[in-house]
Amino acid sequence: MKVFITRRIPQEGMKILSQAGVCKVSLWDSDEPVPRAELLKGVEGAHGLLCLLSDKIDTEVLDAAGPNLKVISTLSVGFDHMAMDEIKKRGVRVGYTPDVLTDATAELTVALLLATARRLPEGVVEVKNGGWSTWKPLWLCGYGLSGSTVGVIGLGRIGMAIARRLKPFGVKRLLYSGRTARSYAAEVDGEYVPLDTLVSESDFVVVSCALTPETQGLCNKDFFSKMKNSAVFINTSRGAVVNQEDLYQALSSGQIACAGLDVTTPEPLPTDHPLLTLKNCVVLPHIGSATYSTRGIMAELSANNLLAGLQGTDMPSELKF
Repeated sequence: MKVFITRRIPQEGMKILSQAGVCKVSLWDSDEPVPRAELLKGVEGAHGLLCLLSDKIDTEVLDAAGPNLKVISTLSVGFDHMAMDEIKKRGVRVGYTPDVLTDATAELTVALLLATARRLPEGVVEVKNGGWSTWKPLWLCGYGLSGSTVGVIGLGRIGMAIARRLKPFGVKRLLYSGRTARSYAAEVDGEYVPLDTLVSESDFVVVSCALTPETQGLCNKDFFSKMKNSAVFINTSRGAVVNQEDLYQALSSGQIACAGLDVTTPEPLPTDHPLLTLKNCVVLPHIGSATYSTRGIMAELSANNLLAGLQGTDMPSELKF
């Protein structure tokens, strides 16, 4: 059976596919995204497709693949890059990679929060450009977690993993909001509150929700206007949850203290984007799951999902829709 892989992936995944002996692999052998024309050509007649979050899998791609397509395996926990309604209509199974990147993303979120709140990137720049002269009482002061109130928007797998890591820093209150209260929140003394309460009372607001029609543009002018002017905003979920123009205004006007983003719209963020002119905004290149071990496990899971879909057996992680 023919399989098309849209990018060079960790060898752990390639090894599984080559040893299985059930598919002929065609690979876009590059670290850069596959051009649209090559994607359409590559999927032609394919029984399986292994893609990334940056590949738009829409009706045009599904049509190009044709009726042979049995399975799409995405090397991601997110699936907003795929036309799910159309995929479901065609009876194509979908595999994804939840859980395996939870710890890596939670660790990165905490690292980004600390780097942003304690102004680490600014400090590095000052050391390098000669700005470090003598000890000054108020120079490069930031915000600490001890005794603070942290609000987590979306206490799912990743949100809970973030909360577990933040509590030992001496967080006084941990608030969370979402569709429903979570029984497991008791482990971190989590308080289920309305979003407005979370936004207005939190010293740190951490966004860890899925991108849905309800959460698209959730963090907008109205949202930021309710935050404390000493509050720190962190987003490691999806870029489209945030209205970036409104975030820029909130940061540049002093409405909020600072922001750390691992996700943006678009990705990559253009180098002339206004957010990149601000000292109080730390932007990372979507590296939440970027540990060697996590990426290897993601590749293994993607490969096993793909093989199961080709052979009509149970997938390790199948998206039910």
